Amino acid sequence: MIPATLNSYLFVSVVLFAIGLVGVLVRRNTLIVFMCLELMLVASTLALVAFSRYNGTMDGNVFVFFILTVAAAEVAVGLAIIVALFRKRQTIQLDQLNALKD
Repeated sequence: MIPATLNSYLFVSVVLFAIGLVGVLVRRNTLIVFMCLELMLVASTLALVAFSRYNGTMDGNVFVFFILTVAAAEVAVGLAIIVALFRKRQTIQLDQLNALKD
């Protein structure tokens, strides 16, 4: 079995971040964009943990703990906003939600 190196963790992190970035730029569904943003956040936390393990410190793990705490609050607020938008406009397509008044 080949041990995982820092480069392999960073490669996976970059691939996940790229998938999330493409999803944010290409997709028009609010839920899909929201999930892609979360995927980008997970990719950055994976890189932090990889660097933390490589350096032999716990600094990256502490940052990840705070990032995941903020992400949980972000999910709660973001999904509440998406539900409120759907109830008001009956759609979650981004191109149809371009006007703030109504």
